Amino acid sequence: MNANEKILIKFYTAFANADAKSMCTCYHHDIKFRDPVFGLLKGNDVCDMWKMLIKNNKGEIKIEFDEVKATEYLGSAKWVATYNFSKTNRKVVNLIKSEFQFKDGLIIKHTDNFDIWKWTKQAFGSTGYLFGWTGYFQKKIQERALLSLKKYKETKDAH
Repeated sequence: MNANEKILIKFYTAFANADAKSMCTCYHHDIKFRDPVFGLLKGNDVCDMWKMLIKNNKGEIKIEFDEVKATEYLGSAKWVATYNFSKTNRKVVNLIKSEFQFKDGLIIKHTDNFDIWKWTKQAFGSTGYLFGWTGYFQKKIQERALLSLKKYKETKDAH
């Protein structure tokens, strides 16, 4: 097992233990993250997103990961997140394929790919089934996710 595979295992093990602080130690300070819900996040926003997601799920998120692979510069992993979506309390089982780039022994780029329509069907039920495939609905999900992150950061900074 090489050093980059170890950093990915550390990242997902911390996530499985609802430990956002340890997750963030795996990231380079210039981290760029992208997924279908939040779009592109950079720097501290990435760590704040993980902290918010763990907090919103009160640590009740099950993370299972495998197929962790990495070279000197690139890596990948498959993982499953099982949780109740905080806005609807509906159960979501999200299958995710992640791709990574490394710099200075840390993750500098992290991309999570998953079927957004499948996710919306689980998170929003019939509304997600009917509209989750549309660009409009997906844009609204992203706007709400970014607004939630903004509000989280404001309350975090207030304390």
